[in-house]
Amino acid sequence: MSYQSPTTYQARRRPSRAKRWVIAGASVVTLGLIAWPVMSYYEIPPFTDKGDAISFGGSGDGKNGDQAPGSKAQMPLGPSAGFKISGTVPEDGTKIAVTTYKGKKSGFEGKVWVWAPKEYDDPKYAKSGFPVLIALPGGAGYPSNYWMGTDLKLEASISKWAQEGKSLPFIIAMPVLNPENHDKDPKDPKAGLYWDGSDIPGQPKMGTWLTEDVPQLIKENFRTIKSRDGWAFMGSSTGASAGLKSVLQKPDQFKAVIASGPDIVPDSRLWAGHEKEKADNNSDVLAQRLIAKKGPEVYLAFQVGSNEPVKPPIDRFLAKYGDNKGPIKTKYRINVGGQHNAASYVPNMEAGGLIQWISEHMQGPTT
Repeated sequence: MSYQSPTTYQARRRPSRAKRWVIAGASVVTLGLIAWPVMSYYEIPPFTDKGDAISFGGSGDGKNGDQAPGSKAQMPLGPSAGFKISGTVPEDGTKIAVTTYKGKKSGFEGKVWVWAPKEYDDPKYAKSGFPVLIALPGGAGYPSNYWMGTDLKLEASISKWAQEGKSLPFIIAMPVLNPENHDKDPKDPKAGLYWDGSDIPGQPKMGTWLTEDVPQLIKENFRTIKSRDGWAFMGSSTGASAGLKSVLQKPDQFKAVIASGPDIVPDSRLWAGHEKEKADNNSDVLAQRLIAKKGPEVYLAFQVGSNEPVKPPIDRFLAKYGDNKGPIKTKYRINVGGQHNAASYVPNMEAGGLIQWISEHMQGPTT
């Protein structure tokens, strides 16, 4: 065998430097493609778009609000709220976004998360207004709204149900419910304090925030429906109470609610000395007034878990106002084995037919 120098041998055994770079680059790309979903899920830079700006088509000049007379749809009024991506729905890749918004009527400033279904970006709906569901959390509801997390699968469920014809493709708005959080420290003198989603005298106007300012934000940035047929609430626990009260209080603006495990009567200690205002935010009183006025019709869907430690007084409310008495239309679901929590309530919005029921009485995407 002829002699081979080490240099000649190595040249034959090893790829060229250029080839090694190609192989290394290909390996990095392959590993990146494999790792991308994992890194993105855990929001590890640069594999995430969290914090990136996102627009839903709102105009900055207000001219998008111009619409032909007689149209049921309302184009975005502007200005753009400067939304940023806060998360991705893994099931369909749609984005959840967030902004900090100062209400023009309440003067309160807080965060609002939003989500639009994939139909919203479908070219065939480019001029269509979409119905809106304002989703309110239980508990403190500040500084975040737990519906914005993908773990509860509210957005993924609405997307799936819309595809199956069980729900309208709602835009979901998820505002903070309270102006402060006093749930963490039992020694806090304000421990357990909440605002009943209402304008309590001398306090931040959380009722106006939820029913006037949050809808205005959505109208400024999304294609919506002009009439109350495109506006509803949903919520759990204290958020359900606020949503129920809001629909009964302002039936000219909102048509329906899915109230999961709600209280009926406001009971914040901040109402002390304000009995008249408290009555004006009491769902029991508001239902009586709506019946006396003979309308407009509202659709109240309730659910409760059979294993909830303290059963909300829904039965008593339904005994007085259920059975479709006058303008109040109701549907009730008892979730066998269900608990008093959001994770239990979401799947039963479908299983109990609640989301389909309110969808049947609301307006879908329309021009």
